[in-house]
Amino acid sequence: MKDSPAAGTAERYRDFSREAAAAHSPGYAALSTAIAEDPTVLAFLDALPPRKRQPNLFFGALRYLHGHLDDAAQLRRWVVEDADLLRATMLARATQTNEPARCTALLPLLAALPQPIGLIEVGASAGLCLYPDRYGYDYDGVPVGPPSPVHLSCATSGPVPVPAQLPTVAARVGVDLNPLDPADPDTRAWLEALIWPEHTERRERLGAALDLAAAEPAQMLRGDLLYLLPEAVAALPAGCTPVVVHTAVLTYLPPPARDDFVALVGELGVRWISQEGPQVLPGIAARLTAEVGPADFVLALDGEPVAVTAPHGGRVDWLGRAVSEAAAPAR
Repeated sequence: MKDSPAAGTAERYRDFSREAAAAHSPGYAALSTAIAEDPTVLAFLDALPPRKRQPNLFFGALRYLHGHLDDAAQLRRWVVEDADLLRATMLARATQTNEPARCTALLPLLAALPQPIGLIEVGASAGLCLYPDRYGYDYDGVPVGPPSPVHLSCATSGPVPVPAQLPTVAARVGVDLNPLDPADPDTRAWLEALIWPEHTERRERLGAALDLAAAEPAQMLRGDLLYLLPEAVAALPAGCTPVVVHTAVLTYLPPPARDDFVALVGELGVRWISQEGPQVLPGIAARLTAEVGPADFVLALDGEPVAVTAPHGGRVDWLGRAVSEAAAPAR
């Protein structure tokens, strides 16, 4: 029985409950544990392609269709009674969580690079991390930037190089297999459904960020990041520092494609800011000098880890490397 597909899916949901949801979403943690013991729900999930069985996609699709998700019995009833529509939604959609608060981790590095910058985000979704200069911030209560409808607070530890001013962004380019239009009401509905239910502040912030992005659309390229990244770099204006950014994106690529991406950013001569789970880029994780929790992200510049961060923004634990050293031109 341990070798059955259901056994693998059950363990996946137990892992999600224990390692990802427990500290951030008690509701999803409880649902994930219940799913791991429910043969009917596991059978539904195992009829999907493996990459479509992920908890965030499953929960997001249920909330997108029904607006709320209260308990395991209700979840099971929807799976039984609404299986065709739920399956179609999961096959058509992807987990494209777009969290502008991740810019609290990106900002210290973006502001320290030679200005202006040409910002490219791979796995951009609706592109909300392409507007670090349009948001307002505070780091442990210290304000950075002018007031904005999108205000992002961040708790810090270590010598975080809080910038004196926001970066100057000369161009914003997003790359995604399925770019989302921030002006589209369906985009808003889907992205809201992907926010974990306890995170009401994130939901309010999302609406304000989508309004801002809709008023100042970024250039969006549709397709595979490995093929389109050179085109995106070539589209940047002369005289800017090209910066490639991604947060919680490479985890959805198979390891060989991740290796190809790392090689590509090296060949293109760009600055590279990654914010991923520690298991996603083992070469970066091997250079860590601090412990990383199972739900934490590692922030790195040009492959060198500089901080441990919260997965949805709001916390940066700097590792001690001087920002002047980290942001110096790559050799």
